[in-house]
Amino acid sequence: MLDPSSSEEESDGIVEEESKEVMAPQAGSRISPSRTSESSGGLQPGSRGSSARPSSPSPSAVSEHEKEEVEKLHREEEERKKKLQLYVFVMRCIAYPFNAKQPTDMARRQQKITKQQLQTVKDRFESFLKGDTQIVADEAFINAVQSYYEVFLKSDRVAKMVQMGGFSALDCREVFKRHIEKRVRSLPEIDGLSKETVLSSWMAKFDTIYRGDEDPRKAQQRMTASAASELILSKDQLYEMFQQILGIKKFEHQLLYQACQLDNLDEQAAQIRRELDGRLQMADQIARAGKFPKFVSKEMEAMYIEELKSSVNQLMANLESVPVSKGGEFKLQKLKKGHNTSIIDMGQEDENQLSKSDVVLSFTLEVVIMEVQGLKSLAPNRIVYCTMEVEGGEKLQTDQAEASKPTWGTQGDFTTTHPLPGVKVKLFTESTGVLALEDKELGRVVLHPTPNSPKAAELHKMTLTKACPDHDLKIKLAVRMDKPQNMKHCGYLWAFGKNVWKRWKKRFFVLVQVSQYTFAMCSYREKKAEPQELLQLDGYTVDYTDPQPGLDGGRAFFNAVKGGEGDTVIFASDDEQDRILWVQAMYRATGQSHKPVPPTQVQKLNSKGGASAQMDAPISQFCKYGHADRAQKHGMDEFISANPCSFDHAQLFEMVQHLTLEHRINDSFASLGWFSPGQVFVLDEYCARNGVRGCHRHLCYLGDLLGRSDTGAMIDPTLLHYSFAFCASHVHGNRPDGLGTVAVEEKERFEEIKERLRVLLENQIVNFRYCFPFGRPEGALKATLSLLERVLMKDIVTPVPPEEVKGVIRKCLEQAAEINYQRIKEYATAEGKRREMYEHPVYCLASQVMDLTIQNAGQVATPAKKLEDTIRLAELVIEVLQQNEDHHAEAAVQSTGDQSQGKEQAFAWWTDLMVEHAEHFLSLYAVDMDAALEIQSPESWDSFPLFQLLNDFLRLDYHLCNGKFHKHLQDLYAPLVVRYVDLMETSIAQSIHRGFEREGWEPVKSLTSNLPNVNLPNVNLQIPKVPNLPAALPVSGLSVNLPQMPSFSTPSWMAAIYDSDNGSGTSEDLFWKLDALQTFIRDLHWPEEEFAKHLDNRIKTMSSDMIENCVKRTRMAFESKLTKSSRSTDFRIPLSICTMFNVMVDAKDQSAKLCAMEMGSEKQKHSEIDERIESSVKEMISLLVAKFVAILESVLAKISRYDEGTLFSSFLSFTVKAASKYVDVPKPGMDVADGYVTFVRHSQDILRDKVNEEVYIERLFDQWYTGTMDLLGRWLTERMDQQLHVYQLKILIRIVKKKYRDFRLQGVLDSTLNSKMYETVRTRLTVEEASASVREGGMQGISMKDSDEEDEEDD
Repeated sequence: MLDPSSSEEESDGIVEEESKEVMAPQAGSRISPSRTSESSGGLQPGSRGSSARPSSPSPSAVSEHEKEEVEKLHREEEERKKKLQLYVFVMRCIAYPFNAKQPTDMARRQQKITKQQLQTVKDRFESFLKGDTQIVADEAFINAVQSYYEVFLKSDRVAKMVQMGGFSALDCREVFKRHIEKRVRSLPEIDGLSKETVLSSWMAKFDTIYRGDEDPRKAQQRMTASAASELILSKDQLYEMFQQILGIKKFEHQLLYQACQLDNLDEQAAQIRRELDGRLQMADQIARAGKFPKFVSKEMEAMYIEELKSSVNQLMANLESVPVSKGGEFKLQKLKKGHNTSIIDMGQEDENQLSKSDVVLSFTLEVVIMEVQGLKSLAPNRIVYCTMEVEGGEKLQTDQAEASKPTWGTQGDFTTTHPLPGVKVKLFTESTGVLALEDKELGRVVLHPTPNSPKAAELHKMTLTKACPDHDLKIKLAVRMDKPQNMKHCGYLWAFGKNVWKRWKKRFFVLVQVSQYTFAMCSYREKKAEPQELLQLDGYTVDYTDPQPGLDGGRAFFNAVKGGEGDTVIFASDDEQDRILWVQAMYRATGQSHKPVPPTQVQKLNSKGGASAQMDAPISQFCKYGHADRAQKHGMDEFISANPCSFDHAQLFEMVQHLTLEHRINDSFASLGWFSPGQVFVLDEYCARNGVRGCHRHLCYLGDLLGRSDTGAMIDPTLLHYSFAFCASHVHGNRPDGLGTVAVEEKERFEEIKERLRVLLENQIVNFRYCFPFGRPEGALKATLSLLERVLMKDIVTPVPPEEVKGVIRKCLEQAAEINYQRIKEYATAEGKRREMYEHPVYCLASQVMDLTIQNAGQVATPAKKLEDTIRLAELVIEVLQQNEDHHAEAAVQSTGDQSQGKEQAFAWWTDLMVEHAEHFLSLYAVDMDAALEIQSPESWDSFPLFQLLNDFLRLDYHLCNGKFHKHLQDLYAPLVVRYVDLMETSIAQSIHRGFEREGWEPVKSLTSNLPNVNLPNVNLQIPKVPNLPAALPVSGLSVNLPQMPSFSTPSWMAAIYDSDNGSGTSEDLFWKLDALQTFIRDLHWPEEEFAKHLDNRIKTMSSDMIENCVKRTRMAFESKLTKSSRSTDFRIPLSICTMFNVMVDAKDQSAKLCAMEMGSEKQKHSEIDERIESSVKEMISLLVAKFVAILESVLAKISRYDEGTLFSSFLSFTVKAASKYVDVPKPGMDVADGYVTFVRHSQDILRDKVNEEVYIERLFDQWYTGTMDLLGRWLTERMDQQLHVYQLKILIRIVKKKYRDFRLQGVLDSTLNSKMYETVRTRLTVEEASASVREGGMQGISMKDSDEEDEEDD
């Protein structure tokens, strides 16, 4: 933008270059401004159409197209001229504001995100998810980003929000923050790591991903600069902004700026005073002519005039409060009113007379002494110096200098209140006399400077003293006298008046501004601070006049005449230029409407264009360096000289506000319709300065905002609420801006706006998911509800009944449910078609070729496909409801800013309406769900995942749990669950019966190889699955015909159960089915408590009965198996025996899990099962111990043949002794002992390895050891009177010692091992061993004593 203070040469070059296009238009270009500059009326209402139009050919020669082109060019030119005139008014508001200031408390607007920027953000998050970035993140954060990317960034609602211009980076961040808060809260607690720390870390990573590779410092600098421009703008920035808004070119702005003298604050203040005077006169004209606007009441006409005058008086007061100074960039300060700063009512002759003491001037003088010339009489080394003083002030002295070089360059600063001060400068030399007390004065000069005096240094001849022999002594000095801010002009004039200056005499005059509305012409004498005489210019009119006869002195005359009284004061200056400057200054001071024209300029203009050109003449007299001439040359003069009071500013303001809003909506900020502080400042100033009514302003604003909202722009409902409340308050007579008059046009337009606003708000509530996507802008939905409540009010006092508001919103939400469901249904259909295209491209291509419609495809859809689509639709329904809860429940939340109790409870019913909306939404889905379930096979259970999906969401929702849809869902699935349990019970009972009949009791390592491993088809749900009972269970050849269940993947917990040897196939199948059935029922999470308890009790009762049956059958099979087995030491414990034990172990474990209940009778039943299992185990242990005892009995029976006194014992002993003399006879009976020991050890190893319950093993071993030891004790007791045969003794010693050692190694306690029976047996065998050693001469190494040799044998 061009600097207003640029030089004439620069501006001329720019103007000449840029004006070529305007001054010489080509064919088809717009009309040049210079073509219209000759019109005398400018853009005033009465003469706007009088501008010259380009000549057009005859109608017969011009086609319709050419006529349209000409009309179009004419309309464009009229529009351009209107914008130029409007820009002039706006420039004046910016140049000299006195009513408004730029607000600093407005909410800072964020930079909007464009479509390209959104795509960039998507790409950055996609790169992170692919792992292409260096950002380290855990799985939880990656999942959160994945969900955010899929749900938010890829949403079409976000793309629409970007298109609407209401999406910013802050929205991205806030949505992600709200998205992760619930996730982080649900994470388990970690010692030493708070969840706030996790949130902060995640947000930092989000910022890093969002920023990408951008330098954060540059982004911060860019943000800071944009934020600063959003807060406050300089004058040049405001000029440039409104050039863009109104389409003004740079050179046009420069011409207008210079011609309007916008850098001259005195001229701008004078312009304001003239405008205010014109508005008062216009009010009087309206009152006299009776041409009032049409009001709703006739009594408002008189009030209207009072309001006009009151508004002008208020503006005058505001102007009075502006300090009389050059000011700065809008640094307006309020001054305390004195007795001379009263508000002037131009309609009354109430003069506030000034006294001489009211006119106070303060001057600053700078006296710079350069050098003295002509000082020849003094010796070169003599010291000289100068003193300076202003009469009535202090005296200053320069430095000392030698007479050969008397130069100083010393400056002295003084302050005085004398407009004609006396400045004395004296030259001294030091006295050489011994008795001299003072230095010798050589000369002096006395000056009387004025603010108009030359500022450059000049030579002045000094008045010499007798002590100075030099005759031509001159001093070079400069005296600069600054002009105070309240002095507008000064100089010497001749003056003559009736009441003041009664003698025609030349005097020194100063035009003083006491306040913004008070000026005085004061005459001063030398060395006087107060004026000798003064004339207050209130009510005077200044103009040029011809020389007056009889008045000698002065060449150029002008006068000041007071209207009504005829008081005239004649002035005269010595030259024409001085007269023009004086008239110009006094014209600004008087505030008169008449513009004086110099006689020489009038003659020049008359010679060019006659009297009609006088309208443009005043421009040149106030513009320097010929700027007015160039403005007139380019057709700008009519806009500058136009009278603002003759324009319809309401219409002009509507135009500038509309264009400003258009510029604001299209800028780089997500403004939501809010103006920037600079725009608000200019519009406020324009309204106040030109009397635009507040209601009209806000009605136009509402109309523009509604229009923008209709075209898709995002508008903040809070902004709509503010303007609507203002208009409603005004229309109902509440005077929000102090105006009590209400025009009929305002009321009619308000009713129209009110209806449009109601329709818009209802439409936004109907489409709340799309008008306020993801709850953005924040608080917009709540503000919309509040505004709708205000719009429905009949007046501003009576609140609308809550039921009426609820009724309107309820109807809107019903429509919203239908729209939302229809949209997600369409989305699901389109998604299904895309999935089919990916999975079956050939089929989809064929369907396209055959032009199959969606309706036909729906008719041939299989039940499984229909159910799959219904489940996918349920996921979308849940997602919509969850988003409504997360992002659109804000209206029911009390905000901290709400202060009134009524507002606190205003939207408490919003939650109830949203629940009704959700139920209606679900009821629409229920229709499709019921249709999909009706076509499912009664033998199919594939629909249970749908129940689990919906129920898991509904049961956790406080408002929807056991609601209408939830109860419908329960009624729909309760029979299915009951039937499913009945079938499962029947099938399990059959499997137990048939399984145990054919059971081989082989241990089962893993059942998973016998189970199908098929995922649920096309149902990607993280929910428990329905247990499967296949049509043919490949378990031990068992085949059971059951209804087909959905196949499932092997659960993760199954591997833990079947990793080691467990029970039989029948038992494991039973336990798995019972556990899977209970897991399924439990994971249903049936919401109705009574039915849920019924299901739980039934399943556990069934489990108890099934397990009890399993235990009985196992006990019977165990006994049968032992009965059929061998009783010799060749007996080996079969794996089936261990399997049966393991079945009991599993039964006990499963009963604790499957049959445990808390209530009385059921708990007792569970105890009975445990007791039954325990008693069965005891019986099984007893049977097995009995078997072991029987085997030992068979061993003892073999060695009983060696009892003393029997024939076989004597014969066997004799035979062995005879044979041992000739050959080495093996030891009889050791094979029997070794066989028994081997049997014991083998049985112990098998039981220890195959039976999974350590308690049972220990109990078995204890009883086994005790039983066999008791048997040995009884056998020895029966032979108490007999001496054991040596071979009996050896066998028994080996059996007892090995048994003791083996059972001790198996963990049998010492208390059991060293029982009384064992001690008895041991004692007897020891005694027998001693006897045999004496009798037989030794035991051949077999002894009851422990030895290393036996240990080695054992090894």
